[in-house]
Amino acid sequence: MGFSFLNQLPTTEEVKKQYPLSKELIEQKAKRDAEIKSIFRGESKKFLLVIGPCSDHEDPVLEYCHRLKEVAKDVEDQIFIVPRIYTNKPRTTGEGYKGMLHQPDPEKRPNLTEGIYAIRELHMKVLEETGFSTADEMLYPDNLTYLSDMMSYVAVGARSVENQQHRLVASGIDV
Repeated sequence: MGFSFLNQLPTTEEVKKQYPLSKELIEQKAKRDAEIKSIFRGESKKFLLVIGPCSDHEDPVLEYCHRLKEVAKDVEDQIFIVPRIYTNKPRTTGEGYKGMLHQPDPEKRPNLTEGIYAIRELHMKVLEETGFSTADEMLYPDNLTYLSDMMSYVAVGARSVENQQHRLVASGIDV
């Protein structure tokens, strides 16, 4: 059995250089993280609601997040909303669609390099357009480094909770 090298994935630094966060977005994310921490510590009476479409297609995700922004205005004194965008998750098993990370265009062949840039761009658009920092499931924990500067919440799915790599990553991350 042999392996063939297809291509080298971009480093976190390369990806973040291609899609950098502005000073305003960095501040917005820090403010949201502080609010989440105050909820977790019991310093805030608000509820944290991680909610969202089980979708990774850009147009419906952005539409959903814009609608969610309007809802958030009505409940901001009681509920702190973080939209869930599951970009690492395949939608089927076997030969079906592999998910945005692996196959950013469902009509084309899988391309992990393009997928890494696509998921960063989607999370960034949500932050830019709505002010929401995001949540994602880290089905592949190594991908966290590409998104950690704009995500505020990471989910470890039921299938992954017993996986040692997921447990180590979950115990040491800042989101």
